[in-house]
Amino acid sequence: MIEPRSTADRLDARFSIFWSAPSGLGQLSAVNHTSIGNRFIVTGFIFFLIGGLLAMLMRTQLALPNNDFIDFQTYNELFSMHGTTMMFLFAVPILEGFALYLVPKMIGARDLIFPRLSAFGYWCYLFGGVLLYSSFFFGQVPDSGWFMYTPLSSREFTPGKGSDFWLLGVTFVEISAVTAAIELIASILRTRAPGMTIVRMPLFVWAMLVVSFMIVFAFPPLILGSILLEIERAFDLPFYAPERGGDPLLWQHLFWLFGHPEVYIVFLPATGFLSMLIPALCGRPIVGYTWIVMALIATGFISFGLWVHHMYATGIPHLALSFFSAASLAVVIPTSIQIFAWIATLWLGKPRLNVPMLFVIGFFVNFIIGGLTGIMIALVPFDWQVHDTHFIVAHLHYVLIGGMLFPLLAAFYYWLPHFSGRMHSESIGRLVFWLMFLGFNLTFLIMHFTGMQGMPRRVYTYTDGLGWDWPNLVSSVGGFVMSAAVGLLVVDLLLHFFYGRRAPRDPWKAGSLEWVTRLPPQPYNFISIPEIKGRDPLWVQPNLVEHTENGGGYLADPASGRRETLGTSVLQARPEEVIHLPTNTFLPLVSASFVAMFFVGFLFELYSVAAAGALLALASGFFWAWRSGDLQDPGEVDAGHGLHLPMHHRNPTGPGWWGTLIALFSNGALYASLLFGYYFLWTAVPDWPPSAYVIHDLRLPTLGLVSLLASSVCVRWAISRLQHAKLPQFRAGIVAAVLLAGGFLVAEFLAMRAYAVPAEAHAYSALLHIIVGYQFVHVGVAILAAVFVLVRVHFGYVGPQRQLGARVMSLFWHYTVLAWVLGYTTVHLSALTL
Repeated sequence: MIEPRSTADRLDARFSIFWSAPSGLGQLSAVNHTSIGNRFIVTGFIFFLIGGLLAMLMRTQLALPNNDFIDFQTYNELFSMHGTTMMFLFAVPILEGFALYLVPKMIGARDLIFPRLSAFGYWCYLFGGVLLYSSFFFGQVPDSGWFMYTPLSSREFTPGKGSDFWLLGVTFVEISAVTAAIELIASILRTRAPGMTIVRMPLFVWAMLVVSFMIVFAFPPLILGSILLEIERAFDLPFYAPERGGDPLLWQHLFWLFGHPEVYIVFLPATGFLSMLIPALCGRPIVGYTWIVMALIATGFISFGLWVHHMYATGIPHLALSFFSAASLAVVIPTSIQIFAWIATLWLGKPRLNVPMLFVIGFFVNFIIGGLTGIMIALVPFDWQVHDTHFIVAHLHYVLIGGMLFPLLAAFYYWLPHFSGRMHSESIGRLVFWLMFLGFNLTFLIMHFTGMQGMPRRVYTYTDGLGWDWPNLVSSVGGFVMSAAVGLLVVDLLLHFFYGRRAPRDPWKAGSLEWVTRLPPQPYNFISIPEIKGRDPLWVQPNLVEHTENGGGYLADPASGRRETLGTSVLQARPEEVIHLPTNTFLPLVSASFVAMFFVGFLFELYSVAAAGALLALASGFFWAWRSGDLQDPGEVDAGHGLHLPMHHRNPTGPGWWGTLIALFSNGALYASLLFGYYFLWTAVPDWPPSAYVIHDLRLPTLGLVSLLASSVCVRWAISRLQHAKLPQFRAGIVAAVLLAGGFLVAEFLAMRAYAVPAEAHAYSALLHIIVGYQFVHVGVAILAAVFVLVRVHFGYVGPQRQLGARVMSLFWHYTVLAWVLGYTTVHLSALTL
């Protein structure tokens, strides 16, 4: 056996032993972020091709007046699935895929902080997409639009399973998006390389941090809306039925609370791409780094105040319309800041007119058109004129394709050497750009005129003589030109992997950290974790590649046989701990399969199967948690450079605590949306709630609240006893908390049993049952978590030196108690004041 010649090769051989994924079907157990990111990207691109095919079928139908290529029912199905595919199965997943792949490499980490969670998220995404598209095989394709407006999507008007496929499939996919967001936030905040302070982070990482927080808060309203609509369809609870106290506008509010931030969730990663590509292709640092960061954060905040932008025609009071119109205009300011910073960088640098730069220029042209039409429809009188016409379709595509797809393709060509180790074909890439650019503008620029002439969206045919004939024909021709561009892109990609020339290390002479890795990268990214001294490490530290490859950084010793990365402080990125990362496992796939079992059982009204799936998913979650951690505590670990750090399970606020905190933010957003629904109906529905439906006897609910508050005190006391190594008192405090929580369940159950109004009688009684049911589920999980911690104490996984598990349980427990304080105030106290 010949020994590797260099230090880098020797270290690589040893690291690869425990970082590589098995071959064959064993690849399905891989949890490494590079593998998961690639899966998201490939799957998202496949859904993009499918969504594009659906679009071309629609454009064929609209090419000529009185066309009978497809009937109205098929057109509605294609329209619904095209929008759903592009918004839920392509745009967000593929951008999260790029982030999962790139972010650890950009911040100097060996992997994401929760590798199994990102793998679980991928399987949820894949299974959710398959569930949605299986509707074609059952002849139950969703046909109520990708926005699923009620009452059109209610059982009365859509009696089949089409809407159910949409609601459950999209909810499954959105679980994936939220898990990826939690993963990215925790990883960005806690695993950056030493020296990469918060003000040195790459701008793409900043963009994904903002976007991930937006996902955490924006996706739960739609998840809640989908759950409520599915419950309404399955069990006849009247959340959206006006004849029983509901309101169809509640769905629109919940949908657009998600829908308008979604536009910027798609757009901001694209701006992050541009903020990385333009400096690299110009050979100089970005102009206005701080201003761009502030613009990203401002856009994230403002985007949550725009949701009524899509509801101008629903009868909203004029004063409210003025506020949302102003907010819609205000979002232009931070976007303009970024555009001017990019232009200044191009002006001061020496841009190279290659394929990525062509797509950057295409973005500028298309997005400016989309931005200008966005200002137009932000004005209420103009929006009333073009609402639900092809003008809106054109604006939407200029913002989403011009603002997202062109930067995405620029990023694809720029980072293609990272994925394959080969360079792209410049000639074919240029042809792809020109076909894409010309086809896109032929398709959608003309739609502005079609819309101004009054052509509604969502119509499957039209008569001649209306002036819509030639514009629709031109749009359809443009669509086929775009399709040719996509087909050529696929051919280029296939040829690239066989005939592309080998890429050198850092082929663009960029300054960002992802180009320190080999091309394509090893599973662990870095032989040693580098220390960063500037915003553009490769420009500031010319010898960084050699230093890192030869083990000059942190955690360069593979002797432990563990997958490890550094845990650093949130702001200053100072080393604090060594994070032990899990290895390959089928557990994410199994857990996602149980969740899929729940959704499929619910879809086909096999509720025993759904219940079994839910219980198995919960059990797999606890098994997952049980396998976290290692009884063999090495104490402090030699991290290199004379630095000795504890393992992460010794940190009371280690990765698990951060992950739980961020997950609870998302959970809280869902709960806040539920309470929003209650108070919206209070203002929108006369006689809310009917006096006969209110619980007037508060003795049992108040007893339950007091019992729950006391349990929180017991948990807090128990944690303090654990800190002082008094394990018997810790156990006693947790047992007392469990008993008190059980007392809450009994008291509230008896109160609800005495409540004689069925949930399907009125929207108030339906929401009361849902809010109380939410609390029951959370208290039940809190009790199981507490028992789980007691068992782990017995086996030595939790103790005075290993408090992380107990801290995580405590965090969830206090959240559950706080949620019921709000719930009790809403369903018991507020109803008595009406």
